Amino acid sequence: MAYMTEHGTEQTPRKEAGAAPTLQQLNREDGTLQLLRAGFWILVAGVVAALLTATVFGGISRHGPHTNSGWLALMAAMTCLPFGVMVFALGAAKWLRNRRLTGSAASSR
Repeated sequence: MAYMTEHGTEQTPRKEAGAAPTLQQLNREDGTLQLLRAGFWILVAGVVAALLTATVFGGISRHGPHTNSGWLALMAAMTCLPFGVMVFALGAAKWLRNRRLTGSAASSR
């Protein structure tokens, strides 16, 4: 499979016959690490927004936050938390799959 660089088209390096990819190679190639990082930081943003809603932006009562900024932070938290969990869970599932693949390739030698 060819990919473009600044200097033109290059071929991806060929792997040796029978050489199994390592866990780090698989994680880099299929976007696992990017999913884990993105999911983690989206979760952090959601937690920070939820904490700000409950403390700095006036708190939350039965009827919702007391301030406009509290409502905005609540909406950000309610968006970031489920999406961050899903992205992080997808990254974790891919990491476990890659771990299983490299483990089965190493044991078959």
